[in-house]
Amino acid sequence: MASPLDTLLQQQLAALDAVHRRRRLRPVSWADGVLRDAGGRALVDASSNDYLGLSRHPLVTARAAEWAQRHGAGAPASRLITGTREITLAVEEKLAAFKGCEAALLFSSGFQANATVIPALAGVMGSADGKVGAGDTANATAIFSDALNHASIVHGCRVARSKTQVFRHNDLQHLDDLLRQHAGRKLILTESVFSMDGDRADLPALVRLAERHGAALYVDEAHASGVLGPQGRGLAAECGGADIVMGTLGKAFGAFGAYVAGSRALIDWLVNGCPGFIYTTALPPAVLGAVDAALDLVPGMDAERARLAQNAQRLRAALALRKHDTLGSTTQIVPAVIGSEADALAAARRLEDAGILAVAIRPPTVPDGTSRLRFALGSHLDDAAMDRLLAAVGEL
Repeated sequence: MASPLDTLLQQQLAALDAVHRRRRLRPVSWADGVLRDAGGRALVDASSNDYLGLSRHPLVTARAAEWAQRHGAGAPASRLITGTREITLAVEEKLAAFKGCEAALLFSSGFQANATVIPALAGVMGSADGKVGAGDTANATAIFSDALNHASIVHGCRVARSKTQVFRHNDLQHLDDLLRQHAGRKLILTESVFSMDGDRADLPALVRLAERHGAALYVDEAHASGVLGPQGRGLAAECGGADIVMGTLGKAFGAFGAYVAGSRALIDWLVNGCPGFIYTTALPPAVLGAVDAALDLVPGMDAERARLAQNAQRLRAALALRKHDTLGSTTQIVPAVIGSEADALAAARRLEDAGILAVAIRPPTVPDGTSRLRFALGSHLDDAAMDRLLAAVGEL
């Protein structure tokens, strides 16, 4: 007999089924570097975030294995106990140099970083001791967040319990108007490459706007790090001026984890004031080794970045011929808006029948009525793979 909780959960799952929004886990394998479904059929991978193919690069996998063999399989504790090793600090220094910042700090995931760093910053900006009193309106921090920011940023805003104002996507006039209405401290949050639409923020303009209003600027570079900017250093590296730069290591870097980069004061304070860092076990040596190797490789991968950009442009052109809206994508993330959840799922099934894995993205991840195929391309897709992908898209 089902428990009351299970009954409730089953009702909720049935409701998701009814509107084609239920998510299910599906097993795949990467044996010999080829994506295969549960039945062993090879698929062209058009959905992964391994943009440069580094997760299977010989140097990355070899150094991960070497550091695991030398330093052990796991981290013994949180960073403030015994989880900080010399190799941890060395990787953070290497990351900071790559990002052109004074210092960097490793986190377990991008969600964890955004969800915990944002409220920590909002708290410390509120007053000298990080505690805002009920009448302390002069020092109260207001957060200004792009409407299409990632769920982890949205969660961080909710946890912060600061006044959060959402500005229309990439509408800097709207942001300017909102900033003018607040006299206290201000924190602007944006992605540099938006994860579902594949378009870019105007970071130079955002930097100027932040400076004019005395606001701090927080930039999520998860989908730009390794791919865009000089030597793949991200879009923030092109313009400077961002106070806090966050990025992930499980996408173009082919490893796992995340980082925050910025001033020495920022990183030292996060070590003392960010619960998501303080109370989390450190990253294991194998991950550190993989990140270390990726940092050696990424600056020299301009040819792969050019290939990736070419692949994305070919796909956008093919989708345009079929009248699919790609939402202003200019990056390796290329959406094809379908509309309803049922139609997006059907389109994904048709592509999979043709040997292409392109996952359907549905609400609440994207707005109602904009269910889509979200293509996330890689430089490892050669001409033959791209030809198969474009032929399948032509049949949609």
